Amino acid sequence: MRATPSRVPAAREVRADHDDTTLVVYQAYPAPIADAALAAGTFVPPFKHERMTWIKPSFLWMMYRCGYAAKPGQERVLAVRIRREGFEWALRHSCPSHFDRALHDTHEEWRAALGRSPVRVQWDPERDVRGAPLAHRSIQVGLSGEAVRRYTGEWITGIADVTARALRMRELLDAGRSEQALALLPDERVLPLSPEAAAAVRASAADA
Repeated sequence: MRATPSRVPAAREVRADHDDTTLVVYQAYPAPIADAALAAGTFVPPFKHERMTWIKPSFLWMMYRCGYAAKPGQERVLAVRIRREGFEWALRHSCPSHFDRALHDTHEEWRAALGRSPVRVQWDPERDVRGAPLAHRSIQVGLSGEAVRRYTGEWITGIADVTARALRMRELLDAGRSEQALALLPDERVLPLSPEAAAAVRASAADA
């Protein structure tokens, strides 16, 4: 069974399934996009490189967003393993989706930065296994332009289909077997960030 975390999560920290050089992010797509990506090992048409694409390190947030692979157009859930150096690049080159006075003095300054940046970041309430909001936040990273090209061409090291896990968890939850559903969660731990990346997204300070 997956171990229950012993610490209280900080308000803003990136938690992910990661190793020394890579981390896993999640995306959900219809079958044609998912099948093409799995065959190619990266995203290829009918995936649209000119559109913004959002990556999520939190499996539970992905489950909340796609309804455990039940929402139309999100029937296939992909675990995309990417290079940590690419993820750091994205954070360093990001702009928040919403005005944050701690990062920009005026709305005009923020809008100008938003227009220049190939990456958008937002911190949304993390979700529990049934989709209820939690007190701490989970990061969502939107990639566009240069960031999408880097993501599909340089950062991805592998793609796995985890739809079966999502469907099994939904089946267990519907049967009232929450503990068994929780046991299927991936092991997500705090991802250490460089000072520059942490500052760019206003991540919580690391534990001493």
